[in-house]
Amino acid sequence: MSAVSASAATASSHFFNRETAARAVELAAPMLRAAAGDAAVNQSGVLYLVITDPLRGPQACASFEDAIVHEQGFGRPPAEWDADYAGFARAKARLSWQTGLDSHVVQALRPHLLREGDTALWGSVNLDGIVVGVSGNEAAYDEAFAGAVALLARALARQERARLAASQLVVR
Repeated sequence: MSAVSASAATASSHFFNRETAARAVELAAPMLRAAAGDAAVNQSGVLYLVITDPLRGPQACASFEDAIVHEQGFGRPPAEWDADYAGFARAKARLSWQTGLDSHVVQALRPHLLREGDTALWGSVNLDGIVVGVSGNEAAYDEAFAGAVALLARALARQERARLAASQLVVR
């Protein structure tokens, strides 16, 4: 790997990091906990999510694992799971991370982008490079909760940028 691509692979967003991702999940946590226990949207009793850094995409030569900044589960403990919800959330997130698209778009409209070994599931979003994959709910709800977390993460990054800009405009 060249020095330029090595630098790109380790670059991280100034306004989006592990803390931003964790804070977005914290803000969404009441909704995510409720969803994990709501049989109308979730028969598994589990909701698991994965979030990646928007600057650590495949174009930056980062591995998917290196791009992950946050993972968290809600609901039943892993020992009680009836399936690998963490693996499903990761597979969905990886698909959105690789393609730059929501996984539903790939599955429904762009199947020509699927590679051998890719998941056939959907429930992840790619919002301006912020990828969130969710598993445990019905697919449309996985996508909705992924979108909510991605929007919160983007709002937090925008808020931090605005705070910094405002502090730089103060006359001293």
